[in-house]
Amino acid sequence: MIPYSVLDLAPVPEGATVADALRNTLDLARHAEEWGYRRYWLAEHHNMTGIASAATSVLIGQVAAATKTIRVGAGGVMLPNHAPLIIAEQFGTLATLYPDRIDLGLGRAPGTDMATARALRRGLEEGDGFPRDVVELMTYLGDEQPGQKVRAVPGIGTHVPVWILGSSLYGAQLAAHLGLPYAFASHFAPAALDQAIDIYRQTFRASEYLEKPHFMMALNVFAADTDEEGLLLKSSMQQAFANLRTGRPGPLPRPMENVEQSFDPGIAASVAQALACTAAGSRQTVAGQLGALIGRYRPDEVILTGQIHDHQARLKSFHIAAKVLGASEFGRQAAE
Repeated sequence: MIPYSVLDLAPVPEGATVADALRNTLDLARHAEEWGYRRYWLAEHHNMTGIASAATSVLIGQVAAATKTIRVGAGGVMLPNHAPLIIAEQFGTLATLYPDRIDLGLGRAPGTDMATARALRRGLEEGDGFPRDVVELMTYLGDEQPGQKVRAVPGIGTHVPVWILGSSLYGAQLAAHLGLPYAFASHFAPAALDQAIDIYRQTFRASEYLEKPHFMMALNVFAADTDEEGLLLKSSMQQAFANLRTGRPGPLPRPMENVEQSFDPGIAASVAQALACTAAGSRQTVAGQLGALIGRYRPDEVILTGQIHDHQARLKSFHIAAKVLGASEFGRQAAE
């Protein structure tokens, strides 16, 4: 059985509040643990009225406190926004409070616009220092070295597992060079997926952290009782991407029938390309689509996301997906 996890942006649906979104995150995390999900990751974004996970480490702590066994982490922390020592202290604290349950995924993008990036005190030009910052951060989380003057307290000696996240070849190359696990953002940027996987697997160098490549693939899932319901659930995320592409981000829209007809052809094509790694429909349809994607790319893990307006429908979608991925017959089919 392939391990399956949740990627949550704590979406704020139209007509709801940030408080509602945070309550929904805690509720989904409790259910995800019950349904066999391995990890529950939260993503850092800023200045977006439809996403409530800006203070990522704070929310990770709340999710870890509300659950018992599921691994909780960042998918990810956008490291150019932060000093490595600060992140080491935050995740060292989390790892001390919740031993062997915390993951730290690191991304190179700012997770926001340029004006907000400047407000975060570190500009976009800092991206070229990403490899150096990753190594510095791992040093703070490792064992104390002789003569080490700067330590993360808490943090040092916690050995929080670090992942590299990416949607381009850059992250694949860095993860392979450092010998770290790699997660690809195929749920919204699948264009470079094939090439990134090949680069990561072919150039991976064994390290003290990992003996062989470990690749996690992000997928969108919109599962329901019928194909029509699943496609209707998907329409909220389609609208959200269209709004983002046209400079009008906001709360997660309500579902809309025949949503593609409301888009300009260029936007429709862009949205379809961005969401190519998606399974939507009934349990049977979702099983077939997930099986095809997993069979083609052979990930070591999958992480599922789904921007669904209604919380109960979102719970049901993740529950159906867990039943699909947890079924023994699915594992055999995907391996064929």
